[in-house]
Amino acid sequence: MHTRRRYHHGDLRAALLTRAEETLREKGPAALSLRELARDLGVSHAAPSRHFKDKQALLDALALAGFHRLAQTMTAALKETGESFAERLRAGAHAYVEFATANAELLDLMYAIKHTPEASEELSAASRRWIEQMESLIIEGQHRGEVRDGPLESVGTGVFSTLHGYASLAASDSLPAEVRAQDLEELVAFILRGCAPEKTG
Repeated sequence: MHTRRRYHHGDLRAALLTRAEETLREKGPAALSLRELARDLGVSHAAPSRHFKDKQALLDALALAGFHRLAQTMTAALKETGESFAERLRAGAHAYVEFATANAELLDLMYAIKHTPEASEELSAASRRWIEQMESLIIEGQHRGEVRDGPLESVGTGVFSTLHGYASLAASDSLPAEVRAQDLEELVAFILRGCAPEKTG
């Protein structure tokens, strides 16, 4: 039997999100319920409604928090690496794949909600942040002569689709964990070859 706790305004919202993410990881989005979360946290059934009007609002908040964390993860990884395109691409690729494998259910939710017509402007902006980080790498690489010339869209599409596809496979356990690191290094090398400037002469 749960003991009723008193939460400060911000504490309960944070506690709800934390417990919701745990439930998402353990049981999937269908198992999420504001009523069950309230029971888990030992608060009244009505308490979660002060922060989330319904389950969809909770899912939206989870997705938004996920995109913020992904951007922070990428920022930290890029801050600790070198200046060359190869080094920064490798750091970004490892950070993204590690986030995807550690947060598989959350990542699925993030992209599912991002593509809904009801996605908020705040969520849309947050979902683009990590992509903009990778786009910056490509633009910097072009300026340094390390990435082939061409519109950002044409160069970036290959980078993003290859990386996200690999991350999705890794997150779904379709790739053996023991070979994942080596495979990712080979994937980075593949992307680098595709981005390399055309040889002249």
